Amino acid sequence: MKALVTGGGGFLGRSLVARLRAAGHEVTAASRGHYPELAALGARGVRLDVTDGAAVRSAIRGHDVVFHVAARAGMWGPRDQFVSTNVTGTENVIKACRAEGVGRLVYTSSPSVAFDGRDHENAGPDLPYPSSFQSAYPETKAVAERLVLAANRPDLATVALRPHLIWGPRDPHLLPRLFARAASGRLRIVGDGRNKVGITYVDNAAVAHVQAAERLAAGAACAGRAFFIHDPEPVELWPWLNRLLERLGIPPVTRRVPLGVAQAAGAAAEAVWSILGLAGEPPMTRFVALQLARSHWYDMAPAREAFGYTPVVGPLEALDATVSWWAASRSGASS
Repeated sequence: MKALVTGGGGFLGRSLVARLRAAGHEVTAASRGHYPELAALGARGVRLDVTDGAAVRSAIRGHDVVFHVAARAGMWGPRDQFVSTNVTGTENVIKACRAEGVGRLVYTSSPSVAFDGRDHENAGPDLPYPSSFQSAYPETKAVAERLVLAANRPDLATVALRPHLIWGPRDPHLLPRLFARAASGRLRIVGDGRNKVGITYVDNAAVAHVQAAERLAAGAACAGRAFFIHDPEPVELWPWLNRLLERLGIPPVTRRVPLGVAQAAGAAAEAVWSILGLAGEPPMTRFVALQLARSHWYDMAPAREAFGYTPVVGPLEALDATVSWWAASRSGASS
């Protein structure tokens, strides 16, 4: 296939580019920045801002499948920036696919589009969108996902994947924040500490995208649908994190805070950040408090049945690879 990956320089995007190149596909990695390591993988690199419709169409021209991975992520920030990248950017990708005769579009969504603050255990893809959102990120990703699924037509087959809590080597977001807070003694177990979550090793998230693209076609079982993606078995969040911290020589998280207290602290922090216009993200938000305390894991059977989702890296191998990379990065030897 001739594939274009928006956000190719990002955490998931880079792994996806590597997976596609290893399978012998022609790949264009479209990113805001310049990433020499993608060229080293044999991918063609282009600079792209997905909010620029003309540039998106030019980048997409000549490809037969688009992986739209680029997004404005985070649990805090100006709403218009999330709308611009996540909604307008996705609209531009859909329009460009149609204009340039691209037949397949694989969209990277998020489980947060269906998170309503309650426990979700072994939930399926029919989980409804919540009536309201506590963050612009899940709100705008939900809008974008709806656009992608509604765009499914005989001339453009679409599918949305919702990889959950992506982790692994080169993770620039999730694990570094948790490690830093744990190392400084600022991380607390929210709730009773027994909540289970689905986690997705980055290579497994990437292979899910490739497997979906290979099966995607007009009328295919996966076309026009959204699928949760994570590793086969959920983990107990806090024991899993403490095992990882132990491997890295960081003291375990033992202190607890009730969910109600964490939510109140998140609401207060949000108010302060909003009123004062502070830079960066608050130390806690209501959405993050719920994510840390609730169970959220999903049924992988729909993805297996619709496009053969099969993870390629097991939990022990994933843990070893992540610990090795993190240890090397602290010594300045990572790549």
